[in-house]
Amino acid sequence: MNTKKIAFLTGITGQDGSYLAELLLDKGYVVHATMRRASTFNTERIEHIMEHERLHLHHGDITDPTNIMRLISEVKPDEIYNLAAQSHVAVSFEVPHYTAQVDATGTLTILEAMRAHCPNAKFYQASTSELYGGMEYNKNGYGVYNERSAFHPRSPYGVAKLYGFWIIKNYRESYGLFACNGILFNHESERRGKTFVTRKITTNMVQVQKGKRNVLTIGNLDAERDWGHAQEYVEGMWRMLQQDKAQDFILATGKTYKVRTFIEMTAKHLGWEIEWKGSGVEEKGYDKETGKLLVEVDPKYFRPAEVDRLIGDPAKAKEMLGWEAKIGLEELVERMVNYDLKHE
Repeated sequence: MNTKKIAFLTGITGQDGSYLAELLLDKGYVVHATMRRASTFNTERIEHIMEHERLHLHHGDITDPTNIMRLISEVKPDEIYNLAAQSHVAVSFEVPHYTAQVDATGTLTILEAMRAHCPNAKFYQASTSELYGGMEYNKNGYGVYNERSAFHPRSPYGVAKLYGFWIIKNYRESYGLFACNGILFNHESERRGKTFVTRKITTNMVQVQKGKRNVLTIGNLDAERDWGHAQEYVEGMWRMLQQDKAQDFILATGKTYKVRTFIEMTAKHLGWEIEWKGSGVEEKGYDKETGKLLVEVDPKYFRPAEVDRLIGDPAKAKEMLGWEAKIGLEELVERMVNYDLKHE
């Protein structure tokens, strides 16, 4: 009899999905995963595991309820991980309707399929720190968010994810499903998409050093984020589904840094020391030694509603899951820069 656990995973071609698929395969799972049909190759992050005998890829999209219902009825997974999303906050202002379809009703689609065909499975929903919205909306005044903090999403992405969060709780309480939210604060890696701010910083600054680009152009330098490494965070996702009772957990480092600090760390690994001059949209960053312009601000990268500061309290995850982030920002930046030096 085959006793291997079966996992159903959406979003495998993304950063988190690729790391999670590796983890599950390493743990002996049979992994079924959906990927959207595209006319260009979008499997760069999973090329090294695509021929694995326990990985089964299916064409699918969580905006297609019939497709998802069929796949889950056939696979009958033990665990479901929903990582598929329109996950770019800035882009969500440009495509709010699509973001809602994927991030909100897409979650409902999977829950309904689970309720109909595998109600004893365990469901992980990728939630987000963007539910909170910033320090000014935290009633305790400290800007450190835990599982009891009030929500105030400030983007279509955050609002769509808030629906996902509450529909998970609703199905858990209404139907007794094992469904939980992982409220993950910013988690990055060398597999991060190049339009996300951290990877944009490392790739663009490497390109500047190699003479392929003149300058890094950025938005809000003073936005503060709680940054960890994605490979560690997928371990936390898995641990949530190994519990006897479904609960929601924050995964975070408990530390926060400004975008400008991330830039300074990147520059340091490339042999530069940033000297900042000017203020506001006129602020620029120069190499202290040579005076070369390295960084400039462009208002087009500002969000309609900015989130100034996000920092999470991972105490519950540490206590109940035995999970904590070990890779600090310096190591995270170093890994990303070293990767981009080889590939840009």
